[in-house]
Amino acid sequence: MFRFEDPIYLYLLAVVPVLFAIRLLMVHQQKRRLRRFGDIELVHQLMPNVSRFRPAVKFWMLLGALTLLIVMLARPQLGTKISHEKRTGIETIICLDVSNSMLAEDVAPSRLDRSKMMIENLVDHFTNDKIGLIVFAGDAFVQLPITSDYVSAKMFLSNISPGMIATQGTDIATAVNMASHSFTQQEGVGKAIIVITDGEDHEGGALEAAKDARERGMNTYVLGVGSPDGAPIPTGDGDYLKDNTGQTVMTGLNEDMCRQLADAGGGAYIHVENNSNAQQQLDLALDKLAKKEISTTIYSDYDEQFQAVGILVLLLLIIEVCILEVKNPLMRRISLFKRSPKSVAVFLLFMLSTVAMAQSDRQLVRQGNKQFRLGNAAEAEVSYRKAVEKNQRNPQANYNLGNALMLQRKDSLAITQLEKAGKLETNPLRRAQAYHNIGVICQQHQLFSEAIEAYKEALRNNPVDDETRYNLELCKRQLKQQQNQQNQGNNKQDKQDKDKQDKQKQDQQKQQQQKQEQQKQDQQMSKDNAEQLLNAAMQEEKQTQERMKKALQQPQKRRLEKNW
Repeated sequence: MFRFEDPIYLYLLAVVPVLFAIRLLMVHQQKRRLRRFGDIELVHQLMPNVSRFRPAVKFWMLLGALTLLIVMLARPQLGTKISHEKRTGIETIICLDVSNSMLAEDVAPSRLDRSKMMIENLVDHFTNDKIGLIVFAGDAFVQLPITSDYVSAKMFLSNISPGMIATQGTDIATAVNMASHSFTQQEGVGKAIIVITDGEDHEGGALEAAKDARERGMNTYVLGVGSPDGAPIPTGDGDYLKDNTGQTVMTGLNEDMCRQLADAGGGAYIHVENNSNAQQQLDLALDKLAKKEISTTIYSDYDEQFQAVGILVLLLLIIEVCILEVKNPLMRRISLFKRSPKSVAVFLLFMLSTVAMAQSDRQLVRQGNKQFRLGNAAEAEVSYRKAVEKNQRNPQANYNLGNALMLQRKDSLAITQLEKAGKLETNPLRRAQAYHNIGVICQQHQLFSEAIEAYKEALRNNPVDDETRYNLELCKRQLKQQQNQQNQGNNKQDKQDKDKQDKQKQDQQKQQQQKQEQQKQDQQMSKDNAEQLLNAAMQEEKQTQERMKKALQQPQKRRLEKNW
């Protein structure tokens, strides 16, 4: 396979036809000047030592040397070796608890920050493995689909906080079930689910989910973060989170539940403390999983060929210097320079073939566009990546690569390429398209703040884009709804607490009034009447207790009971 490393220099070949046109003009003027002396054939007979073809040959040699010099600047490369690299690795999906209880500071700097540090160290330990990320509290969603892009994994990890999920609590079962359906369909490769939590499972069903994942060939590992003694949950304003009764919530690590979950999932339980022992234990546990060989096609190994072209340039220049414009008297009978149309045609064919063999990044982009229109996003991605390798500052190649990755649901990689295209693009309309697509991806993942910033940047470059403006307003409403849901949850909790306290006060006041009335009546009534009244009061109290018992047995929303 033949290619040029720097094909941009081939544009200098446009000088070749210009020089050829100048040469024709000079020959025409020379003939006009000779006609002033008389008949051209007679003039040539009067100059027997002057060659009519040697100047043309010298010109073509100089022109050929110039052409080859331009080709040499473009760095021609030749390679036919295709290598297939075999890699071994596992697939890992991390389920990270982002409930409010993970803000406790019994592990420095906090449970959540410590968990992030462990995940980042785990990603640095990976080489040929794939990783995915799921965040959960009272609900769960995929933060990062399974991928080999470790840079994107760290980027998404930095944006994780408890505020990204409106429904608080700890629903481990939903996270494990979601993780078991997020792996690839490849068989024979080790698949691990790593649950990082403090073990406060408010919903239940986690053991059944871990057993089901184990039956499907996925091992569940549990990292218990925190101290069993418990710690308060800071609210960020110098105070601590309180329950319905006004008492400070003390959240502790439920090690028994974590061990049961790890045993059910066929994995291991690891206690995370203020040291690196947990990290080492996790690495050793994952190294025991089955790693399958994956054959990956690597691009050809290209060898530089400019040396050979440089030798041809030197030979042409040496021959051109050795050829005289007049005939050599010693070799008068030997005619080496006769008119030969075939040789000229061969030379022109060589030049055209040299230019045609140059596969620029633009041609690769066109190939990728054709495959993209046919729906072959994977093949289009390969063409676009080749174009980016040839010219990393080609904004169109980076933009199209981002769209191909977006079509394959490789959202984190797509965002990286689209951001690069937006920085490189000079056309404001195309730059707006890149940031618009970034906003669409972030909006799909409910990252409304990031989507709003991307849409705003798109409108700065293209203020008349109604679709971007509509998406921007929609994201603002969705962000507002998300915030309102959080506020409503807090307001409902406060209202319920207040109503409950008011009801308790009313009941107490009512009981006191009844007691006072009963005391007054006891002084005025007889013993029999007092006993009847006492029985009636006891019956009423019994009915009240039954009503309260039924009210307590009615199902209520969990997130209104526990918001940590």
